[in-house]
Amino acid sequence: MTAASPTARRIFPLRPTDPPVRRLAVLAVVGLGVVAGLGGWLFASAGGAAVGVGVAVFAVGASVAAWRLHRLHPHARLGYANAVTLLRLTLVSTLVIPLVGVSPAPVAIIAVATISLSLDGVDGWLARRQGLSSAVGGSFDMEVDSVFALVLAALAVVVGGAPWIVLLLGLPRYLFGVAGVIWPWLHDPLPPRYSGKVVDVIQMITLIVLQLPGLPHPLAIALTLGVLGALAWSFGRDIVWLWRRRA
Repeated sequence: MTAASPTARRIFPLRPTDPPVRRLAVLAVVGLGVVAGLGGWLFASAGGAAVGVGVAVFAVGASVAAWRLHRLHPHARLGYANAVTLLRLTLVSTLVIPLVGVSPAPVAIIAVATISLSLDGVDGWLARRQGLSSAVGGSFDMEVDSVFALVLAALAVVVGGAPWIVLLLGLPRYLFGVAGVIWPWLHDPLPPRYSGKVVDVIQMITLIVLQLPGLPHPLAIALTLGVLGALAWSFGRDIVWLWRRRA
């Protein structure tokens, strides 16, 4: 039997025993330990049940990533980019622990969130540098970003006591997804926009700032409204662009 050609490798899904899937599985096992150990250390007051929820969130996210990798990954290597994105999923899952356990630990939350944000963009750079960019890797990164924003928004409200309007900062990606079910043309590819990335970074920085204890509610509301306006402009521009080119 001859070895599969490069073309066949691109067309057919990877087997679970192929190197990229195996490597992601090994990294995921390590990630489970990191979520349990780091979360139990930083957010000990949250309790064991909350740690278990954080571990479960990571397990679900890593399983979905492995399934999509198995079906859609076009390369024979996993690449550092996917490993970094998995690390970010580890950190985001750790932040679920103080949310579920309602554990006020602003310094730890801000530290973990800042590390996660600092890694955002590293995965894309690594993928391009290694020549391993893919739609499934970009989707993995985007979904981790979406969960990250939602968890930070919920932490600010539930644990930090911020106004409920802050929750809206964690919902744009999901609202856009729901709208895409109604209007499928919203799922069409978009051109890369540097301004959109800037708005995303401002959104995440604001969500981290909102974790600060004692932040006055008027200031929190003003920051939230400002970022919501920037998000509305960014998403609105994309929607108009897609609408004009819909089939």
